[in-house]
Amino acid sequence: MDNRTNTIAGWALAGCTAALGLTIASGMIFHGGRPETMGYPIEGVVEEGAAAASAVPIATLLASADVAAGEKTFSKCASCHSINQGGAAGIGPNLYGVVGQPHGAKPGFSYSDALKGIAGNWTFDAMNEWLLSPRKYAPGTKMSFAGLSNDQERANVIAYLNAQGSNLPLPAAPAAGAEAGAGTDEAATANQTDAAANVAAEAPTADMANRSTPAAGAPSQDPAAAAEAAKVK
Repeated sequence: MDNRTNTIAGWALAGCTAALGLTIASGMIFHGGRPETMGYPIEGVVEEGAAAASAVPIATLLASADVAAGEKTFSKCASCHSINQGGAAGIGPNLYGVVGQPHGAKPGFSYSDALKGIAGNWTFDAMNEWLLSPRKYAPGTKMSFAGLSNDQERANVIAYLNAQGSNLPLPAAPAAGAEAGAGTDEAATANQTDAAANVAAEAPTADMANRSTPAAGAPSQDPAAAAEAAKVK
């Protein structure tokens, strides 16, 4: 009886050991979590690191914004937000006339402290940063939308939002080549500074050369000639 009990206990222990080993091995091969590279795009989700600030000003992007395209993109937001005048709040606030209004000011919606704590209004720049990455713009926000990484797509949505009750004049786009012109002016200033430094460095050398070489027609400074001249006098 004791032998049978020992045998059963041994097999049970061996089975547990084998199961534990398989668990450890499978954990080393397979792991959970988000993959480093997304296999296919998921609507409303951007890859980590993709929500980087754009180098193109929003004013430039708005100049070519397509309101109709923005309305189509806004359909991603319609499950949480209404945008008609007097529309009820849902998971998110009603967005009619939101551009230009203060943060967290739409009535009938309970905003997170993260958003209510941001001073100022929903300017075009502020709306651009928010749509790029809500969690980065207002850390702690209840907004679960990951953001729109496409620059022109964000501009289209902002143009559409602005056309729904705000109708603010779009900001003037920077003049073409303005930044390049600024860079050219800086380069020209640097070249002038370098040229002035070179002239200053060469000036002492030229002065020493002028001192060591007598001018044409100037009396000789030879000591022997000076002594002979003194005898004649």
